[in-house]
Amino acid sequence: MTQLFGKIRTTPLLWLLVFVPVVLAVEASRPGAHTLLFLLSVAAIVPLAALLSLATESVAEKTGDAAGGLINATLGNLTELVIAVTALAAGQYALVKASIAGAIVTNALFMLGASFLLGGLRHHVQDFNRVGARFQASLLFIATVALLVPSAVLAADKVSDAAAIQTLSLMLAVLLIGGYVLGLVFSLGTHKEAFSSAGHEDHGESLPIGIALVTLAAVTVLVALVSHIFVASVEVAGEALGLSPAFVGFIVVSLVGGAAEFASAFSAARKDRLDLSVSIALGSAVQIALFVGPVLVLLSYVIGPSPMGLDFWPGAVVMMLIAAISAAMLTNGGQSTWFLGVVVLMVYAIFGLTLYVLPPVSP
Repeated sequence: MTQLFGKIRTTPLLWLLVFVPVVLAVEASRPGAHTLLFLLSVAAIVPLAALLSLATESVAEKTGDAAGGLINATLGNLTELVIAVTALAAGQYALVKASIAGAIVTNALFMLGASFLLGGLRHHVQDFNRVGARFQASLLFIATVALLVPSAVLAADKVSDAAAIQTLSLMLAVLLIGGYVLGLVFSLGTHKEAFSSAGHEDHGESLPIGIALVTLAAVTVLVALVSHIFVASVEVAGEALGLSPAFVGFIVVSLVGGAAEFASAFSAARKDRLDLSVSIALGSAVQIALFVGPVLVLLSYVIGPSPMGLDFWPGAVVMMLIAAISAAMLTNGGQSTWFLGVVVLMVYAIFGLTLYVLPPVSP
């Protein structure tokens, strides 16, 4: 613990952790101060993300980048799962679906592109494990296809049988979760040698594995609590700023909810550990598509006012498909430069601008 406190004392960004108890106290005493809560929650999430990044890198030093990326993606997506479950229980299915689609696109494009850019600005050319990246990209494409099927059937065949669509969504949810579990067995078990890192150096002193795991668990809980406050306040702020629910769920919630993963991926890329960055980015997108989304469908039968399907509005369908195809194409070569990151970020910016200017009528 002394080593952890030492890092907090010597890292100015981590001094912002003081905002964590402040935002929790303000939420308890002044729950109606939405603008203040919004600002405080953002100020609290940033240092929590940095601390989670530090702990994740320490775990990755001991487990390898493939497992380290899985751990980071799981803990990062736990925050988004808590946010989505809260909205699910309130029957805000539009926000839930927007956050699912947004998390897939944000992780596959924004996180991956920014990692390429930040790493490329320090290193001329960076290499990463092409086999692992292609595996994750293939899983993402297959999962995206499964998520698009109910929407495509509704649009193309003009199916009006809501019960049939819901039955299909339930069957697909079970199928996707099974595929995700088998993918873990393949990448971390039977063929784990194919997913070893392209090579990296030991960059600095890491935390002991026990302290790192405890830190991961504690910070994840705090991030979930602060993110919940953020979402509750950002909806009111979004209405005041003229932001549609689709934009709030697709862009704002995804960016803030993924702050911890971003910090880990960006830090790893700057240290020439692009394997870890790619594993976090694509692994998180795959986990949302194959596990988090389907789990939310199953949970809707228990905590939701009615079952939720896997049908999305047409714009989300197009964006998720383009993101999956882009990720597959960009990771096929096993190398990256800073300009490749710029290109990916441009695609994400196009999506964000389109949602802001042309919000969907009924997401």
